[in-house]
Amino acid sequence: MKLKTVYSSREVAVMTGLTARQLQWWDARRLFAPAVPSRPTAAGGFTERRYTPLDVLELQVLADLRRRGFSVPRLRRLLSTLADVFGVRLYQVIGEDDPLTLLVAGDQLFLRNTEGRLFNVDRPRQALLVGADELRLRRVTARERRRRTTGSARLARGRRPDAE
Repeated sequence: MKLKTVYSSREVAVMTGLTARQLQWWDARRLFAPAVPSRPTAAGGFTERRYTPLDVLELQVLADLRRRGFSVPRLRRLLSTLADVFGVRLYQVIGEDDPLTLLVAGDQLFLRNTEGRLFNVDRPRQALLVGADELRLRRVTARERRRRTTGSARLARGRRPDAE
């Protein structure tokens, strides 16, 4: 099986639950830029944005956080904190064995390092003195967004092929 090296914005929209318009808006506002940006063509149109598999992972996380109620400025702060303070990208804090782990508790985002120290993403310069058990932290992971299906699609999917 050959893995894809880039995904179109339409494919990314299906995998993340974001719309193509949201991806375009996030690109224009410099929240999240695609690996291959859109550019004008000789015919007067534009090429489609292209995203790498790592971009898709990050967009799945950002889309999930957005659905949980995190604002675009908070997402921007998360991305800049990861890059400027910790020197990592978002995909580097959502894996199993990463040196930092992204956690969520209610409307707060935290990072936990390998020593177990917690950092609030909004104020990351100093580790917190609170225990992780007190906050009810949950790990943030990348998940593919499932498309909603209509009742007829659900029925068709559940049917067994006729035996011959």
